[in-house]
Amino acid sequence: MPYRAPISDYEFLFKNVVGFDQVAETERFAEASSDVVSAILTEAGKMCEQVMAPLQRPGDLEPARLENGVLRTSPGYAEGWNAIAEGGWIGMSGNPEYGGMGLPMAVTTAVNEMMSAACLSLQLAPLMSQGQIEALEHHASDEIKELYLPKLISGEWSGTMNLTEPQAGSDVGALSSKAEPNGDGTYSITGQKIFISWGDNDFCENVCHLVLARLPDGAPGTRGISLFLVPKFIPDENGNPGVANDLKVVSLEHKMGLHGSPTCVMQYDGAKGWLVGQEHKGMAAMFTMMNNARLGVGGQGVGVAEGAYQHALAYALERKQGKTPSGTIVDHADVRRMLMEMKADVFASRAILLANAVAIDMAQATGDADWAARAALLTPIAKAFGTETGIRVAETGVQVHGGMGFIEETGAAQYYRDVRVTAIYEGTNGIQAMDLVGRKMMDGGEAAARLLDEIEAQAEGARATMPELAGPVWEATESLREATEWLTSQDDMTERFAGALPYLRAFARVLGGHFHLAAALADPDGPRAKLARFYINALLPEHAGLLAQAQNGAKDLYALSADELAV
Repeated sequence: MPYRAPISDYEFLFKNVVGFDQVAETERFAEASSDVVSAILTEAGKMCEQVMAPLQRPGDLEPARLENGVLRTSPGYAEGWNAIAEGGWIGMSGNPEYGGMGLPMAVTTAVNEMMSAACLSLQLAPLMSQGQIEALEHHASDEIKELYLPKLISGEWSGTMNLTEPQAGSDVGALSSKAEPNGDGTYSITGQKIFISWGDNDFCENVCHLVLARLPDGAPGTRGISLFLVPKFIPDENGNPGVANDLKVVSLEHKMGLHGSPTCVMQYDGAKGWLVGQEHKGMAAMFTMMNNARLGVGGQGVGVAEGAYQHALAYALERKQGKTPSGTIVDHADVRRMLMEMKADVFASRAILLANAVAIDMAQATGDADWAARAALLTPIAKAFGTETGIRVAETGVQVHGGMGFIEETGAAQYYRDVRVTAIYEGTNGIQAMDLVGRKMMDGGEAAARLLDEIEAQAEGARATMPELAGPVWEATESLREATEWLTSQDDMTERFAGALPYLRAFARVLGGHFHLAAALADPDGPRAKLARFYINALLPEHAGLLAQAQNGAKDLYALSADELAV
């Protein structure tokens, strides 16, 4: 089924639900009017529909491969990358001084989501470059910025990030990669990195790696890590790719999905690199890129959910089985339940994602600490709920197809295989949840309380016109507030962490109710109000069970000893 870019959904959310008008009213983003944004989304949507979506299946069937040390990408991916680059979609939020568009992150997020829905394997490549662009803008020297940013933004060069090592997964501080000063301002980088998305390609002049490594005087753990820019080809005096650096792709990972995206094992043998940021402060610089990527990965989940939903709906509208008014399975109650759950959660997760991006834009445009705290609070929720929605919707899409969903030729299973890793990379969803109840609650829950105040205020205002929807949202929010107060009162972090994931899910459920209610208020007699009623009546009640889990503590988790777990 051809992919259809949901432009009208983004426009509706921007106008009525996530407060994008505040962004357009700032001096920094004054040019991002509704007409301009609609034109940008429309053009990006055409590219996704006409160029990227046709590459979805070929990339799965003909994966990237390594031939005699040379990486060969899937058929059509070079043309796809060129279309992305020529459209300016890599540097959407990049600094105009270096060729970027300077657009709000909310617009970039919407475009990235569309690209993810069309072809997630290819979308990973520009996402990696976008993260590197942001990290360099914030932390690199002027010399590095002037040389690398225009090339990365134009798509002539691509970017990656290298964190994980065989013995150091989520525990980045356990890395063993080393950096030795060369005495001329450069460094020799030695070590091996794994799980490097788009670690190489055959369509860019150069591939630029951001690599975490430890200097000889670096302290143990994350405090002693530095960040280095290590290009595949060392730029010559004119800034063009020169001699090959001492790095190589050792092998490609054989993955469950994302076959069109080469995930590389990278080997660095004294490769020349340049320091980004300060010595021993590499994690601070890398987190700039990782936070960008976490929002982007949440968008990947939402995008795949949209693609899987469209795929399942098309099948349900055509598949004839049993006696129904239309003659197709779309009218069977259980199929309708699945489709409604898919559609309602796509809306909820998309709204959370865009609200997160709006908070980032407002923080950048105003420097307001409350907006920065809002953005930080929403990031783990957007990442975890967005990716879980992608997985759940893709799995449900297989179920809608019935037995045909288990047959690869229908393409339903690919959405699930491709999206499954999004709950793992850029910080597992469990780590996101611990971040939410830990670091993001170090303010005693003040940022969360401000958000809950806004949700309750909207619900109170809606009681007169939509009491049947406003009441449940207000009550769920009050329950979430009580759970938040309980969590922040726990000094033992294990008690918080034990219920972190159900708490995050409950928070997302309440946010979904809030945004669905906003949609219903803006479209009281239309389809969005009908969808909101389904979400609030059928899905929002899940928050109660999740909050009960969240407040159960750690005792039951550790009731069985390690030996007893094996009995």
